[in-house]
Amino acid sequence: MQQDERLHDGRIVRGQDPLNLEMPFEELDGFITPTEWFYVRTHFPIPAIDRDDWWLHVQGEVEKPFAINYEELLKLESRAIAVTLECAGNNRNFLEPKAKGVQWGLGAVGTAEWTGVPLSILLDRALVKSNAREVILEGADGGMLDNPKSPPGQLKFARSIPLSKASADILLAYKMNGSELPPEHGFPLRAVVPGWYAMASIKWLQRVTVTDRTFTGYYQTMDYAYWRRRGDIAELTPLSEMQVKAEIAKPAQGEIVPTNSNVRVHGAAWTSDAEITKVKLSTDGGSTWNEAKLIGEPKPNAWRLWEFDWKTPAKSGKQTLIARATDSNGRTQPVERDPDRGTYMINHLLPIDVEVR
Repeated sequence: MQQDERLHDGRIVRGQDPLNLEMPFEELDGFITPTEWFYVRTHFPIPAIDRDDWWLHVQGEVEKPFAINYEELLKLESRAIAVTLECAGNNRNFLEPKAKGVQWGLGAVGTAEWTGVPLSILLDRALVKSNAREVILEGADGGMLDNPKSPPGQLKFARSIPLSKASADILLAYKMNGSELPPEHGFPLRAVVPGWYAMASIKWLQRVTVTDRTFTGYYQTMDYAYWRRRGDIAELTPLSEMQVKAEIAKPAQGEIVPTNSNVRVHGAAWTSDAEITKVKLSTDGGSTWNEAKLIGEPKPNAWRLWEFDWKTPAKSGKQTLIARATDSNGRTQPVERDPDRGTYMINHLLPIDVEVR
């Protein structure tokens, strides 16, 4: 199957085994991404889990370790929040030279309303010890990697979160857009870590382990990490917060638009623990910039839709569109790619070429 071949549901197939599906970003037409359009990222086969046999274990550096089943979890205090999740490798297909990994275009990102139990409620019940530093989230998905960056062996997908973040706003979600989580999105329970790349939002959650030391699991160190420089020294650092970014949904790459017409350019912009305050659009490859209109009200750790009414040139030819976002912390998308980020955290400016005819 070709990488750009579509499934019957319209998503782009980026891998069959394990399953990786991308939303065609040009289909963006509302704040909430429909579940059937939401991108799917898996590293191993999707676990088949019977809710009646499933337990979530809370353990480690706690006074009262416990396990809770699905029915008990549903009885706890719940909340619903809209959160944007973005794969850490989103836009990898734009990198030059081509990089290894799933060749995501623009659509390994989406916003859903997640309903579930705040992780803090379970941590409070377990009575976290004073020496605790991190919380490890472990999924039921696992197996052997084809080409591991480490000695071969069985792996479970797991990531850790600082205790401060775990106690603040992480949601353990059992519903997506008002309905039960589908298997490909983590049934029966997944973590939703607002503002962080989605590798932290562990699916098929089965274990929460409080630890007093830095977690050094495969997907914390060997993968989903980048080089962060401190002066002359580079340190391998786990990925965490999403970077500020704007993407253009329409017109799409290669689209033909009419001359001397009004064309709606629209898309979405997002960041971490801040608000998108400005999106600027260039229709001439970055020579001049105009401010786009932000749509709706800002919501924490959820994307902001934007639009711009473009008066197209009277003459035919290629035009290069570029969007650039700024957030309330003063962060703006960089023009150039930072090579220390490897194949992740891709938020430099992404030109979209269209044909005016």
